[in-house]
Amino acid sequence: MNTDTADSASTADPERDRLAARIRAMIDGGVDGDSAPFATLALELFAWQYARNEPYRQFCAAKGISPDTVTHWRDIPAFPTDAFKTAIVTSFPLEQAVMAQLTSGTTAIRRGQIFRDETGRELVLAANRTMTHAWLFPDFARGQRCRILILAPSPEMAPSMGMAIGMEETRRHFGTPDSRFLLDYSGLDIKSLIAALEQSESTGVPVAMIGSTSAFVYFFNACKARGLRFRLPAGSRIGDGGGYRGRFGELTQDDFFRLAEEVLAIPASHCVNVLGMAETATGYFDDTLRSAILGRSSARRRRVPPWARVDVVDIETLQPLPAGEVGLLRHYDLANLPTVIAVQTDNLGYIDHDGHFQIVGRAKLVDGRITPVPSERAVGPMGDKRIFRFLEAYVNFSIRFKMGLARARRPATGSAIPAPLPMTPPVCPCDELSEEMLANPVPRTESPADTSSATR
Repeated sequence: MNTDTADSASTADPERDRLAARIRAMIDGGVDGDSAPFATLALELFAWQYARNEPYRQFCAAKGISPDTVTHWRDIPAFPTDAFKTAIVTSFPLEQAVMAQLTSGTTAIRRGQIFRDETGRELVLAANRTMTHAWLFPDFARGQRCRILILAPSPEMAPSMGMAIGMEETRRHFGTPDSRFLLDYSGLDIKSLIAALEQSESTGVPVAMIGSTSAFVYFFNACKARGLRFRLPAGSRIGDGGGYRGRFGELTQDDFFRLAEEVLAIPASHCVNVLGMAETATGYFDDTLRSAILGRSSARRRRVPPWARVDVVDIETLQPLPAGEVGLLRHYDLANLPTVIAVQTDNLGYIDHDGHFQIVGRAKLVDGRITPVPSERAVGPMGDKRIFRFLEAYVNFSIRFKMGLARARRPATGSAIPAPLPMTPPVCPCDELSEEMLANPVPRTESPADTSSATR
């Protein structure tokens, strides 16, 4: 990024800078920090965005709502995720954009992007470093690292994919030098993955594996079909993205935990699912690993940090629902400074009495109406955009194909290898993937749409 441009952007809006500093202070305070400033700061941020974000202002005006009429953060209008696919929704001049992430739709690339300026980029990275440390590496002292094996594309392969960008940030801040992305243009590097797992077994040094839920599922089932089992040392963990906004074949979340235990000896407490969306800056993690480290018993849920709030609204009236009732999740996130503070999703979930939440799936349309029954269609962390669905299918195909060439390991004495769970074999999408990438190339990491780092 040009230094002069960055300097001018930094001094162009002193009010934005003051808001950003206060938001960053909340993020730096960590997940156990003071949440009291949120209520006032949310109203100030809404007023600032209302004055500078034309699509959001029009949306609010259509509802007859303005900063003059809003007295509580719950009254701030929530911008629908679908609307990001038809408008450029920024609270800053677009020429100052340094980051762009693709939304999950199938509209044109430019109109399906979430743009952030340098200030927004810093906030989203800070928010997700804090969340990753708290929930995926809660037992790590400052500066501590481990080997991270990534079953997903790198930012070089998918520069506008929030998942890839976020995993690169995790590798940089929490990984040892031998941490790496295991996916290239020939598919997943199964040989290196197996070698790394065997090394962890023999040395007793824990590893962290992160990637899409479906990639883990295909790897687990392929291991079982080939008689491959690993006894990873205590402290090893999985961070998977996607998965439970839909199902993979007949697989349930409990099935996933059972597979992780049988194939890798990683307990359910150390399987951390991550919910990330390009439309919101903060990613949300299961709290089970941190609870286990702290010796607390906890039902699996996603804790909301001090700089954010999550609400659940009725699928028809969009009015807030009481704790425990399933409805549509609505996110309020101060780290969304460059876009809109409030985002209405199509994810179904519920909140508890402490304001934390859990997702139960993605909403399903029946006869043009949203139903409270989640869709059975799997939604991977790479999103619904056609090219990313092809990429995910190719990852899974390569796992199946390459695992067929892997040597079998003798199971532990007296232990049987359960049959793989049902799974529809993916058809190799190589030709369609190549055609799609040629027809719709993903933007490279160049200003104004540089996507060198972020998360989801």
